[in-house]
Amino acid sequence: MSKFFEIEKTSQSKARAGFLHTDHGDIQTPIFMPVGTVASVKTVHQRELKEDIDAQIILGNTYHLMLRPGMGIMQQAGGLHKFMNWDRPILTDSGGYQVFSLSKSRKMTEEGVKFKSHIDGSYHFISPEKSMEIQRQIGADIFMAFDECTPYPCEYNQAKLSMELTHRWLKRCVDWTKDNEELYGHKQRLFPIVQGSTYSDLRKISAEVISEAGAEGNAIGGLSVGEPEEEMYRITNEVTDILPKDKPRYLMGVGTPWNILESIGLGVDMMDCVMPTRNARNAMLFTWQGVINMKNEKWKNDFSALDEFGTSFVDRDYSKAYVRHLFVAKEYLAKQIASIHNLAFYLDLVKVAREHIVAGDFYEWKDSIIPQLKQRL
Repeated sequence: MSKFFEIEKTSQSKARAGFLHTDHGDIQTPIFMPVGTVASVKTVHQRELKEDIDAQIILGNTYHLMLRPGMGIMQQAGGLHKFMNWDRPILTDSGGYQVFSLSKSRKMTEEGVKFKSHIDGSYHFISPEKSMEIQRQIGADIFMAFDECTPYPCEYNQAKLSMELTHRWLKRCVDWTKDNEELYGHKQRLFPIVQGSTYSDLRKISAEVISEAGAEGNAIGGLSVGEPEEEMYRITNEVTDILPKDKPRYLMGVGTPWNILESIGLGVDMMDCVMPTRNARNAMLFTWQGVINMKNEKWKNDFSALDEFGTSFVDRDYSKAYVRHLFVAKEYLAKQIASIHNLAFYLDLVKVAREHIVAGDFYEWKDSIIPQLKQRL
């Protein structure tokens, strides 16, 4: 069997360039993964994802797909790849984070979580085994162990109990996965998730337990939930010191362009976030020159290209003045243009970061580019 993760180059410290080998294609790391919550990256066609944005892997969401369209439709379609006509890799989260965000309408026990649908108020139950079963039916190339994500701030004892529950649930996820074969003829790989809030001793314990599980990749969860950036970087650094060097590391739900570069510098290989598409729909563009609010008056008669350094067709085809007009007029096309731009920029960001890792000057480049990325234009 071919090796799932291969490291091509390590740059000076912890940053590394590598490859993930899946049955739906190879992924160059470090990589950013666009979020396709309900079998769709919001406002963006799959053709644009492939040809203009060059997304090498996207995410699906277990909680949302379970509720709509449901697993009956998913299995009839032959899994998520066929359902949404996407032939590249997919990662699914476990549903744990969404259930965590429904804190007012859920009841958690050792067995699992009973929760109320945000769609119609109906009650549902997810256990570690049920999460694995749903993710088998979705058919993602990489799927996540069912965990509990703690809020921020979180008291020490709550974080400890939650982490221990996540570890017990992991064993059940692993056992179910071993006993139940894949449905669609391609290999699925389970990633467990490190928890422990912002407490170093808990994170260390969790990272060790997760490492001992011997999975093909590992994730860091429970960050980017409101803690200061410095705390996120500190915990990430401590955890990547412990997680196996020869396995991919996935930092969940991160983040801004500068968060992504800092995380790569701390040894992270994979990241995802709704930020590029969510902020795009609110007229915020990320560029190599800095952050642009497209609704600002200053772009009203600026007929220059949307982004002269951009890599997608929207950057060349449309002017700042035109895209501003679309936002002011509340035209749907504005959200589509901005989403394609932001996602293409994020994929270009990790591609250039990878080039600097291979060249051996990643850290100098990162420190010089981050102040520019943070500028408000």
